[in-house]
Parts: sequence; structure tokens; C-alpha cells
Amino acid sequence: MPDAPKARLHRGLRATFVGMAVNAILTGTKFTAGLFGHSNALIADAVESLADMLSSVIVWRGLVVAAAPADREHPYGHGKAEPLAATFVATMLLLAAGFIAARSAHELTLDTRDMPRPFTLYVLLGVVLVKELMFRFVSREAGSIESITLYSDAAHHRSDAITSLAAAVGITVALIGGPKYAKADDAAAIVAACIIAYNGWKLPRPAVNELMDTSASRALVRRIEKAAAEVEGVDNIEKCIARKSGYQYLVDMHVEVDPQMTVADAHKISHRVKDHVREKIPEVSDVLVHIEPSDN
Repeated sequence: MPDAPKARLHRGLRATFVGMAVNAILTGTKFTAGLFGHSNALIADAVESLADMLSSVIVWRGLVVAAAPADREHPYGHGKAEPLAATFVATMLLLAAGFIAARSAHELTLDTRDMPRPFTLYVLLGVVLVKELMFRFVSREAGSIESITLYSDAAHHRSDAITSLAAAVGITVALIGGPKYAKADDAAAIVAACIIAYNGWKLPRPAVNELMDTSASRALVRRIEKAAAEVEGVDNIEKCIARKSGYQYLVDMHVEVDPQMTVADAHKISHRVKDHVREKIPEVSDVLVHIEPSDN
């Protein structure tokens, strides 16, 4: 594996494993505090963190599979493993939101409700701080390696911070208002579930676009065309399309050359175009060049 993919995989896995460790600690802390502190919102938050742990495992496997080199069964590489993993993570978010909303709605129908303990509020404020820091760290790493899967993991950290903040608001209302406001804890959990569901619905869009081979940005296509046009012997770029696979791009290009040129010379130009484009734009992994006769 070349150095660049190795470095990318290392950074992605580091962010993922740090997130898994943090989520493991927070899941146990929130679940214990929720049980002893009589806070359904905190227990629901623990469930969301557990979903985060499971999604991190999926992200880990997605990054590893996507980094595998092309083989006979997958001649274009394994880059699509990343958007597949991101889509699965989004599904986990939706399931977690449904569980939290159903549990909290059931608690709202009960006649009696234990008051949450004050210490649960401090636990939640600490969780909000930790998860926001994790969101910023993982988002930065996702941007540096252009990983849609790692972005989805960052979104999970942000959603966890949001649910914890909503739970903190609910517990604060219950503590200030007294027993008649005890169910504010459950109402806050439902609000948090709606926010998680929205994130889960919004997250798959870029992943689905990648799975559907949506065209790369026009700005990137122009860069590719400009690089190809710099090669001596290229008269014109008739057509250029690019699609994303993992963190790299696959390019198909029609290049016009002198119609009197020999096949051997045209073949050499096509290789020079491919090599020059990949050299100038490292995120391009392969270029398929089709030679056309020039009208000039």
C-alpha cells in the first residue's frame, strides 16, 4: 500500500478508535448515573452512546475495506465501502432515535415519575463538553482525509452532545420546577430523539450520491481538463467525467490529437495524459483516455 493511503488509513483509524474508547467510558457512566439518578433522558443518552460505539465499529471496518487495493473481483478498488458504512451509520442513528422516543413517550403516560437527582446534571454537562470536543477532532480528521464515513462518525458525536444538552435542560427544568415538572426529563429526551432522527435522515445523502456515481464538482473537472491540456500533443479535451470512489476519483476522458498521428504515438500521449493528471491531482486514482481525431 502506498504511503499516502497508509497515512490516510492510520489517521482515520486513530480517530475511530479514540471515539470508540470515549464512547465506551461515557456509555457506562451515563447508564449508571441514569439508573441511580432516576433520569430516563440520561439512560436514553447512554443508548445513543452505545449506538455510537456500534457505528464506530462499522466505520472502522469501512475504512479498512476501502483501503484494500483493487483485485480481480473489484477491479475499481473497494472505495465504495466508505459510503456503504456511512449509510449504515445513518440507519443506526434513526434506530436509536426511534428507541429513545418510544421509551420516553411511554414514560410520559405514567402517573408517577421519580425526580431526577441533581448529580445527573453535572454528568450531562461533562458529557456535552467531551462529545463536542470529539466532534471537532473527528471532523478535522475527516476533512483532512476526505472521508465521508468519518464525517458520519463525527455527526454521531455531535448528535450525542445534542441529546446530552437536551437532557440537561430537561433535568434543570425538573429540578427547578419540582415534582410536577419531573416529566420534563422525558420531554427533553423526545426532543433529542427528533434531532437525532433529523441527522440520521440528512446524513445518507452524500453517501447515496457517491454510491450512485454522481459527477464530481465542476471545479475538479476543470482542474483535470487543464492538467490534461498541458500535455504536448493534446489538441483539445472533448469530454471529461469524474466520479468519486472512497476518497479518490475515477476519470473518463476523450482527448483529441492530430488525426495523422500513428497509433503508437497516440497511445504514448494517452499514457502521458494519465500520468500527468495523477501527478498534478493526487486524489485522482485512475484516468481512462479515449483518443479522438482532432478537427484542427
